[in-house]
Amino acid sequence: MVELLSGNRVILRRRRDEDRVPFAAMNSDPRVMEFLPNDLSRVDSDALAERIQEHFREHGFGLWAVEVPGVAPFIGFVGLSIPNFTAHFTPVVEVGWRLAFEHWGCGYATEAAHLVLTCGFGQLAIPSVVSFTAIKNRRSRALMERLKMRRDPTEDFDHPSLPEGHACRRHVLYRLDASSYFGTG
Repeated sequence: MVELLSGNRVILRRRRDEDRVPFAAMNSDPRVMEFLPNDLSRVDSDALAERIQEHFREHGFGLWAVEVPGVAPFIGFVGLSIPNFTAHFTPVVEVGWRLAFEHWGCGYATEAAHLVLTCGFGQLAIPSVVSFTAIKNRRSRALMERLKMRRDPTEDFDHPSLPEGHACRRHVLYRLDASSYFGTG
């Protein structure tokens, strides 16, 4: 199990109990949750934290808490997870992120995602990953593209967990394999 990843400015670590308050604040911020089904209550946020911990126990990887030494002990999460729904591209490993609004635009998500992908493709030997988001989420899509992920519009999909007519139902799908990430393919 990978417990800790460390970069130039960020540390990715397993979640701690003291992360629950800033985690809940992030999950209830409408700016952060704009392209997700809904803001989370404290109870729902705590339940998500438990599911993240269970994913680590079950798979040996998951959504690591992001810490920025000298700035903040918790600014969000970046990591790898296995989606819990069925679609044309599942089963698969997803790379994903969520940061508190005040830490957007600082490059933390990009640095953290590179750490996660290097670990996933290297140490964990995951051959490929996907990332997906609501079609309107330009910020996440731009990060996917900075990570060298590629989109094939024919693979875009309606998220099965969102009802017909939901503003965020239509999703884009990006893919990346280890050889493309490391520039060997």
